[in-house]
Amino acid sequence: MPIDNDLSKLSNIRIKVRRLVRSPSSAQISEDDINEYINTFILYDFPEHLRSFYLRSTITFYTDPYVDTYRSDSVDATSPLYNFKNKYLTTHGPIYIAGYPAFFSQSREQFFNTYPMLNSIASTGNTGDGATTLFTGTLSAIPVLAGSVIFTSIDANNNGVILKDDGDGNIVLPGGGVTAPVSTINYVTGAYAINFPIAPALAADIKSQTVPYVAARPQSVCYFENAFILRPVPDQVYAVNIEVNKRPTELLADADEPGLSEWWQYIAYGAAKKILEDRLDSESIQEIMPEFKNQETLLLRRTIVQQSNERVATIYTDNSNCTF
Repeated sequence: MPIDNDLSKLSNIRIKVRRLVRSPSSAQISEDDINEYINTFILYDFPEHLRSFYLRSTITFYTDPYVDTYRSDSVDATSPLYNFKNKYLTTHGPIYIAGYPAFFSQSREQFFNTYPMLNSIASTGNTGDGATTLFTGTLSAIPVLAGSVIFTSIDANNNGVILKDDGDGNIVLPGGGVTAPVSTINYVTGAYAINFPIAPALAADIKSQTVPYVAARPQSVCYFENAFILRPVPDQVYAVNIEVNKRPTELLADADEPGLSEWWQYIAYGAAKKILEDRLDSESIQEIMPEFKNQETLLLRRTIVQQSNERVATIYTDNSNCTF
């Protein structure tokens, strides 16, 4: 099994792995199985061992008017946020919105202390008659945050009746059940049609609880629970550019190469280590560990040297990188 001159190709990584685990024959371990070990190491072990400078990247997604929350587990394959949590390891600043630097936080406490979600509680102007369950109207304070709308009243036995929105414009029961006919709200215009499961009592006031806001260019972003929350809520389409650590790309074809050619030996040692672990061959693992760690050190050195060229920013550092 000679190794050709293009050392970093998948075919050569596989040959190196065979040599390390002493399995030259496909009868001992198939090429498909070795490929699986190689890609398991690349996708799941490599980025946790090494946060390489060369895995830093940026992505850009676009806001919709009057939408404040953007899920990073989007099921839309055309979205930049599709499968985000599996394609990218970490998210961090700097973040730019329409080219302007934005504040970035992963703390709900910090973010919502700055942008509190204070409820506006008001009468809708509708009252119950003991029989009617369906009510329509328009909220006075608009627009309102999706996922923050509640309609309440009391029934003839003085028990509370509650409806809430699901974040998609539907008004549902607190447990999530839909009403019949379906209740809806327009977050921008405030127009609503709600159908209580029990008729509000005679003369019982029907109240709304909402979070009104003033739309504008977002200046802050909170990343929490796989979602990007923007404040202020955008009033139009804006480009949101964020910095990420991406996951290395798996190798599928024999001619495929890792992101940097120099990674090939580290990947081979990592895949071999995983094979030997499954074989419970601890003695062989101990034999290859020194070189595995040596390769790891060599790869880390490139990132360290790259980052050491950048002067640490201080309050006296301006954008021109001039020193005084």
